[in-house]
Amino acid sequence: MRKILTFAMALFVSMAGTSFANDELATMIDDPNQWVIQTGDYKNQRYSKLDQINKDNVGDLQVAWTFSTGVLRGHEGSPLVIGDTMYVHTPFPNIVYALDLANDGKIIWKYEPKQDPDVIPVMCCDTVNRGVAYAEGKIFLHQADTTVVALNAETGAVEWSVKNGDAAIGETNTATVLPVKDKVIVGISGGEFGVRGHVTAYNIADGSLAWRAYSMGPDEDILIDPEKTTHLGKPVGADSGTNTWEGDQWKIGGGTTWGWYSYDAEENLVYYGTGNPSTWNPAQRPGDNRWSMTIMARDVDTGVARWFYQMTPHDEWDYDGINEMILTEQEIDGVERKLLTHFDRNGLGYTMDRVTGELLVAEKFDPKVNWTTGVDMDPNSETYGRPAVVAQYSTEQNGEDVNSTNICPAALGSKDQQPAAYSPETELFYVPTNHVCMDYEPFRVSYTAGQPYVGATLAMYPAGDSHGGMGNFIAWDNKEGKIAWSIPEQFSVWSGALATAGDIVFYGTLEGYLKAVDAKTGDLLYEFKTPSGIIGNVMTYTSDGKQYVGILSGIGGWAGIGLAAGLTNPNDGLGAVGGYAALSDYTALGGQLTVFKLPD
Repeated sequence: MRKILTFAMALFVSMAGTSFANDELATMIDDPNQWVIQTGDYKNQRYSKLDQINKDNVGDLQVAWTFSTGVLRGHEGSPLVIGDTMYVHTPFPNIVYALDLANDGKIIWKYEPKQDPDVIPVMCCDTVNRGVAYAEGKIFLHQADTTVVALNAETGAVEWSVKNGDAAIGETNTATVLPVKDKVIVGISGGEFGVRGHVTAYNIADGSLAWRAYSMGPDEDILIDPEKTTHLGKPVGADSGTNTWEGDQWKIGGGTTWGWYSYDAEENLVYYGTGNPSTWNPAQRPGDNRWSMTIMARDVDTGVARWFYQMTPHDEWDYDGINEMILTEQEIDGVERKLLTHFDRNGLGYTMDRVTGELLVAEKFDPKVNWTTGVDMDPNSETYGRPAVVAQYSTEQNGEDVNSTNICPAALGSKDQQPAAYSPETELFYVPTNHVCMDYEPFRVSYTAGQPYVGATLAMYPAGDSHGGMGNFIAWDNKEGKIAWSIPEQFSVWSGALATAGDIVFYGTLEGYLKAVDAKTGDLLYEFKTPSGIIGNVMTYTSDGKQYVGILSGIGGWAGIGLAAGLTNPNDGLGAVGGYAALSDYTALGGQLTVFKLPD
């Protein structure tokens, strides 16, 4: 019945007009019994109000059922639950299953796109996909080959499709999409191929183009008002997207947008980050390389930017800025503020005023970070908001063909795209992290469309100190910029976290464990080893009045690329193969959804 009512409501509101349709989707997101969006809600908090499973009984969890996806390689993202239907996705070839939760998980429909396998070698760091999205009776899938498809949620039939990029020049996709208002927001991958990043809004009704905003280029391309769009409170000025590049190198400048998106309905702003500048050899691209490595706040209706903040000007280490922006309302110095918290690849945790772009906190969330001594927080300083680079760990100052050693973090960052969670009960952020360092040797490289445009050789290895192995799962205070507690893990924590009203936090490990810990103390309450390493994101829902927890397992992603792609050269996978070679002693390839519940 709930499924019927859900689709009936979707049909009604789509006929009634856009604004009501927006209210319908927001109402569904607010229902904790469903999991309607990959990030849990528009604020990217990944918090569930469900508390049937709590810290007192989570130790009794048992496997309720499992589902094999039929695909090996890395399984990122999570299923969606809309009414009584679960939607499960896979890595390439990006199969989507609709499962009937009221009928023993029966497959209602299966969508399997026919994509050119030549896209596989163009995809950096595995053939992952971070999941589907739902709005107005449609399931949205952004395929590896950049085709955006709207599927009928009841039948799986294609209602419209549009090509968002060109794999022949290195443009691919690994990310999910964000349905908001009457649009669906999508990004692009391919920074390692000299792709110029952009974010695009398509109209939900028919897939027509609403707007496209590039990461760098002329003002009209990056959709800014030079006098009104700000950076740290000051207008960016004319030509900000070209005047820190040499010549026209911005045309192959990277800044791709393969991460997560969040949305503030009151401000009508969408927030996201841009990736590394191309190439990885910093000597070949003098200047700050704006607007790569940047947090962006844009108007959903027009795409015009309100503010930018560039975290790592003139990146020298591949510290993509694409990780999620988590939106909260918290009190600072006695004043309630609308905040944005971001855990960057560069190892710094940022807290900002998301209305104005004011920088409030920038602190290391891994104590091993050594490439910078910290960010200048003096608004009157000429270097306000910039990180101070330590010369020893500057890959450009050390020179081309020079191997800079023991740089922390490694290129995959103190945290990659694996999303953190936030609990409004504890006001803590729960962050899956990497505790990994690297050697980095840049070399000169030329650009050829569709060919790798990297220009660096990397080696990765554990940080090697008292803080554990290659990862930690931490609780973070975003107002103080401090770690509240930390759980060491043998390998990087590459799973998205989930916080719940049951005072527990879930996450997965690369060995394949689903773990539940106390939200206040970090004490381990439950663990279960799934068939393959976990790089997926934990989600929860109810069915027939019972709460369930679901996780996709299937080793892969950047950390697991050696296993996923059968690579053995330590320098392959941009250095990750050697760094994570020991993973093969603990897990193997797989592709499975595991769902947990309390005993009847």
